[in-house]
Amino acid sequence: MRKVTLIRGARQLLTLRGPSGPRRGTDLRNLGIIEDGAVLIADGVILEVGPTRRLENLALARGAEEIDVSGSVVLPGFVDSHVHVVRVAAQEQSPRALRTMALRVLDEAVPCGTTALEVKSGQALTEAAKLKILRVQAALGELPLTLVSTFLAEGGAAVFGERLLPAVRRRKLAQFAEMGRQAEACRFLTLARELGLGVKVGDGAIAMAAELGATAVDDVLDATERDAMLLSQSQTVATLSAVAGFDARDRRYAPARMLIEHGAAVALASGRDTDSPNMQMTVALACRAMHLTPAEAIAAATINGAHAMRRAGSIGSIEAGKSADLIVLGLADYRELPYHFGVNLANLVMIRGRVLAQKSEVQWPAR
Repeated sequence: MRKVTLIRGARQLLTLRGPSGPRRGTDLRNLGIIEDGAVLIADGVILEVGPTRRLENLALARGAEEIDVSGSVVLPGFVDSHVHVVRVAAQEQSPRALRTMALRVLDEAVPCGTTALEVKSGQALTEAAKLKILRVQAALGELPLTLVSTFLAEGGAAVFGERLLPAVRRRKLAQFAEMGRQAEACRFLTLARELGLGVKVGDGAIAMAAELGATAVDDVLDATERDAMLLSQSQTVATLSAVAGFDARDRRYAPARMLIEHGAAVALASGRDTDSPNMQMTVALACRAMHLTPAEAIAAATINGAHAMRRAGSIGSIEAGKSADLIVLGLADYRELPYHFGVNLANLVMIRGRVLAQKSEVQWPAR
């Protein structure tokens, strides 16, 4: 039997509807807001989006399960395109221990509104250890969320990266391959692309990203105006991590305003050094420290994150035909989000039409 759900009464429904490509420039501020908005969902897929009065009168909505979100802000689930779910030397841990560690990270991320992640394989000193991490990451794909795995060849993995690529592709252990500025990076990424993997580069390799047609440049920190111009002329997304800057001793942040003003597409992600991947905190820091507007930060953390993962056709915005990945925030206006630093504002997190996290209310004794 078809499961139909109607989310109704959103004070602000941020649909993020817009151009087909990554948002850049003034488009980054267009959230496609519907006041008193509603979303009609069937079997985990969005069917209709619009004003509550129109949607609640549709024939299919009359027998739907209703979720009243009056007075709240509803937006697409956050797309975190750079997460490390394994943070210790893999060769010292069993696959079961690594899975437990990864699930702990996801248990922190999802209640704060993250509904899609790109997980990067951590450092490993041997081929066996790297494959172990990738197998654990691939197995996480069975969970009811969007999860993309990236073979990150850094540290010890840079030595044996090319040898592992065919096996990684054959066993479907990753969808992307990534390497930074190492001398062998271009050869490694060219081989990955020939094998059918998407390619990404690290900070400082923006020119190589343009040459290879990379999907994203991760951990951008030291971008120049020339780099920004190269990005503005490509589909490559610059992924920024405000939380990584906050954690750093020197408090250095990416030049987000310069990148946006030059027309580069930017995404926000929690980043490699984050212990708690809270995308609400990422958005708040991006506004406070990197000078993004709340609208720009939300777009960068949703639809542009989806483009950085090549998943914008199914996630990242609230549109008919996309997965019903939504967050209900306990706010009257989305512009309040940066003012609540370190507080989880998500009253409800839905992935594929299923409520996976819900904030419980305090049950005060009768007086």
